[in-house]
Amino acid sequence: MEAFEIAIPEAALEDLRARLDRTVLPEDPSNDDWRYGTERSALESLLRYWRDGYDWRAHEAAMNRYDHFRTTIDGATIHFLRVSSPRADAIPLIMTHGWPWTFWDFQHVLGPLSDPDGHGHPEAPAFELIVPSLPGFGFSSPLTRTGIGFPETAVLWDRLMRESIGFERYAAYGGDWGALVTAALGHRYADHLIAVYESLPGYLGLDYEALREEDYAEDEAGWWDHHVSMKPTITSHMAVHSLDPQTLGYALSDSPAGLAAWILERRRAWSDCEGDVERCFSKDDLLTTISIYWLSGTITSSLRFYWETAHRPWQPVHDRTPPCEAPTGIAVFPKETILVPRQVAERHANIQHWTVMPRGGHFAPAEQPALLVDDLRAFFAGRT
Repeated sequence: MEAFEIAIPEAALEDLRARLDRTVLPEDPSNDDWRYGTERSALESLLRYWRDGYDWRAHEAAMNRYDHFRTTIDGATIHFLRVSSPRADAIPLIMTHGWPWTFWDFQHVLGPLSDPDGHGHPEAPAFELIVPSLPGFGFSSPLTRTGIGFPETAVLWDRLMRESIGFERYAAYGGDWGALVTAALGHRYADHLIAVYESLPGYLGLDYEALREEDYAEDEAGWWDHHVSMKPTITSHMAVHSLDPQTLGYALSDSPAGLAAWILERRRAWSDCEGDVERCFSKDDLLTTISIYWLSGTITSSLRFYWETAHRPWQPVHDRTPPCEAPTGIAVFPKETILVPRQVAERHANIQHWTVMPRGGHFAPAEQPALLVDDLRAFFAGRT
């Protein structure tokens, strides 16, 4: 394990600016409502700012204020950020992002979770934070081996936490792919997991397509309609990422405009922004996410995570029920891509905490960091 500093060569930034200068966009008639996909004027505005206003070096410096490390586990390069807590009783917590997230989506929760005393909450539990980049994402690269989906990532994370860093017991949080990684940790390693917490319903063995309207309780009114309405927003990317990610990867690795369009549409569709993506994310936030994928050259390897998972489905390592045995906390954000009824969830996880949030979507730590911090504190209070 070695200390790591994010230091993008100036030549890579110059190449990015040159590519943005040469951008050619297609015409986009009658698409004010994004019915055909990313709307041109919104993309043009973002690309202009990326070329003329966005300062990668400022964001790089902000990331480098934290301690970063890289290590190799089972042939996979793993990058992680570590935020130590001033509290001796801090709970080790590994936080796993998804797609199109990066480790930096957790930036607004790092201080409050690691140092509650310094943020006005001395009564709250403190956390020693480990925030890795998924294999093949961002600075967990290059990924030259195949066969790593979310179940394999859980094995890597346990080795990272217990062997590389040295925690005997730890907790886990995740959203998107990170929720399934977290659930897999709670299944396979429940004996040394303090607890797990998810902001997307990552339930092992659940056939999400089999959910029916009658599964939802009276106090879950509207969840089924939302669940159905969100399906079209995930169809295209699930299909291509799972079937032929390399083909898409050639285009997105060559065109920063194409990469920005692909990620921008997902950020808009899956957040609680009512169609205005900048209600949730500033241009700087959006472009830092996009830039991490671009400058690390990892969009294609990140897409392959879907293929690996789709072609190597999760297999249980024991037949005890529920599959996720570790104590589980769930945050239900109303604009999440998938809303699973509690009665179904309880068949798949040892649910001990369930919070229906008043607002928020798929990118909980970036969209609603205060809500997430408060609920993590509530769930982990008294757990060691």
